[in-house]
Amino acid sequence: MNLTVLGAGAWGTALAIAFAGKHQVTLWSHEADVVADLRECQENRRFLPGYQLPAGVAVATDFAAAVATAELLLIATPIAGLRPTAEKLRELGCKQPLLWVCKGFEAGSGKLPHQVVGEVLGCDAVFGALSGPSFAEEVAAGQPTAIALAANDPEFARAAARQLHGAHLRIYANDDLVGVEVGGAVKNVLAIATGTCDGLGLGLNSRAALITRGLAEIARLGVALGGLRETFMGLAGMGDLILTCTGDLSRNRRVGLALAQDKSLPQILDELGHVAEGVYTAREVDRLACQLNVDMPISTAVAAMLDGRLGAAQAVAQLMARDPKEELA
Repeated sequence: MNLTVLGAGAWGTALAIAFAGKHQVTLWSHEADVVADLRECQENRRFLPGYQLPAGVAVATDFAAAVATAELLLIATPIAGLRPTAEKLRELGCKQPLLWVCKGFEAGSGKLPHQVVGEVLGCDAVFGALSGPSFAEEVAAGQPTAIALAANDPEFARAAARQLHGAHLRIYANDDLVGVEVGGAVKNVLAIATGTCDGLGLGLNSRAALITRGLAEIARLGVALGGLRETFMGLAGMGDLILTCTGDLSRNRRVGLALAQDKSLPQILDELGHVAEGVYTAREVDRLACQLNVDMPISTAVAAMLDGRLGAAQAVAQLMARDPKEELA
């Protein structure tokens, strides 16, 4: 089928590479230097250096032309770019089904991606999310990866999963769009916490405890927002959490490692050079947890660190000083 990827960052480029063998792919970007690299040397040296874009992938700068012939659209921008992209699609009157790979809550509104898209494109639009344990570099390299695809239309989710499923990128349909999105969003916050823990040299025991208790936090918030508890035991929950908390390719984990060195947030983000969604998601998660009366002490501690209200060592001390409770309560 004709597939257009909107956004040529690391993820958009990786997905264009992954889907090119099976589909006719167009990769759109508004960034002149990225487009120039992709056209001249078949490589995204800014966001995904070292990986060749297949010759059959069309690189586009004209948004309207890029989406006009597409049978499926895939938004690969950060969460901050989701609403503006959806608004462009609405202006063009686009009716194609739409997927996205961004993870997080919209800053300010606290809305999940499907709420943002539904608000812009209306209740008749067909859309969903791709999420799960996956680093762009490994997808681009063709290393075995498995992710979930959830949508507002279960039949579309199953059909799209079958069409996009490949030899190296396995895609599993899921009926729980809320749960898949919450898992993908909050795991980034927990990855910052785990990076901080590792940066402080607190050991493997503490890392395992933090990941496990973090999964409980994700599930509590997800269920409160309407997700299914079992979703958080799957690819978009536990799978993505483990990868992002332990993998050295994780940007959010690297933020936590830097926080443990007492670096300032502006310095950390400048050195990172990429968007780390957990930085922006942490504040929204903390606000939602307070609003819904959901106990999320790790996420609250991360938000406090990012806002400069707590140092890394102070955050750990605060968590360890909490009163004991039943594990599964």
